[in-house]
Amino acid sequence: MKSFFQFLGEASQASMQAKKLNLKSDGHGGWLDSRGEFVAKTEDGKLKFFNQQQKTGEKDPDQVRTKNNQQPVATQNKPAKKEPEATKKAEPKPEAGAEGGEDTLTVTFGRFNPPTVGHKKLLSAAKKAAQGGELKVYPSRTQDPKKNPLDPDMKISYMKKMFPEFEENIVNDDEMKSIFNVLVTASEQGYSNVNIVVGSDRQAEFENLATKYNGELYNFDEIRVISAGVRDADAEGVEGMSASKMRKAVQDDDFDSFRRGTPKELDDGDTQALFDAVRTGMKIKAKKKEVAEMWEIAPRYDQGGLRNQYVQGLIYRMGDIVESLHTGLIGEIVRRGTNHLICVTKENVMFKSWIRDVMEAVVNYPGKDGVSADQREVGTDSYRKYAMRMTGTKEIKNFINKYKKNK
Repeated sequence: MKSFFQFLGEASQASMQAKKLNLKSDGHGGWLDSRGEFVAKTEDGKLKFFNQQQKTGEKDPDQVRTKNNQQPVATQNKPAKKEPEATKKAEPKPEAGAEGGEDTLTVTFGRFNPPTVGHKKLLSAAKKAAQGGELKVYPSRTQDPKKNPLDPDMKISYMKKMFPEFEENIVNDDEMKSIFNVLVTASEQGYSNVNIVVGSDRQAEFENLATKYNGELYNFDEIRVISAGVRDADAEGVEGMSASKMRKAVQDDDFDSFRRGTPKELDDGDTQALFDAVRTGMKIKAKKKEVAEMWEIAPRYDQGGLRNQYVQGLIYRMGDIVESLHTGLIGEIVRRGTNHLICVTKENVMFKSWIRDVMEAVVNYPGKDGVSADQREVGTDSYRKYAMRMTGTKEIKNFINKYKKNK
């Protein structure tokens, strides 16, 4: 028989998991999603998920997912639900069964900082994958001077001007900070399948993360990660255009190169305004170009400088908090590889990233992405750690009574 403390511990564990998924208790061991639908109940200290048709007050559904969440298990002598297909690699041309429908959502998640003519290729690939179904474009929410100079509202405003065809698809939502936020919300909204459209260099990363947590953080019958096509960073024109090149052009005060990275839908006046906005966000003052090293602004174009900083232990140290530039996940570095990092989020989600694809998390930004107020209360241990991290202080010496005379 379980002890009272065991019951308390299990209840606490289930409650914490439910809180992460934004579920609410019905007061009887059951959990409801944001629409008020019965989706899980507490069993053995963990959440047991049901199929999306289960309603409050009904009997337990005929199947649940296993702990590994890849294989539904039949119960009560009823036929098991069809096994979710493995995540498939695919090119923009949809395969059989990939047609958009009311139960399928197609999404793309990216920084778009700043948006470029090259992003039109990504959005077009997403539209093709949606096949007339629901399509949502989620720009990331992070802002910092080096890699994310535009704030979310300004960035999205320019995206709608540059890509008017997708104006209704671009979502401005403060809560969509990572691809996991997007997938959890889509699952809560009742979508059975999801297509995630990304650049070819990010396909494997998204496939691994999205599939790994299917059945734990969200529930889909099928997750398809679709490549928007191969991008050659050294190519001229649309094929080689990137936000990194655009930021480099701003640092070099090269408006002509910047202009070539914007679509014709954006006139010269708006392009100049965007150029100035990026320059302001990067904190570049007039006639002063050397504001940061190239490896900080566009690491893909100075990988030697980036690696030199990394090898010397000057950046991305154990315990540092970093953000994935691809997925938006923020986590603590728990392992430093030769040219990659292993990180864990506060929700215990583990992710791997190349050092060129992360940035120091914006922990002191005063907006919604910053450190919460309870971690910045003067006199607390959390504030001390926060101040040490921000100032690069590794040790604090105690000078109390240093000048006190011995009696």
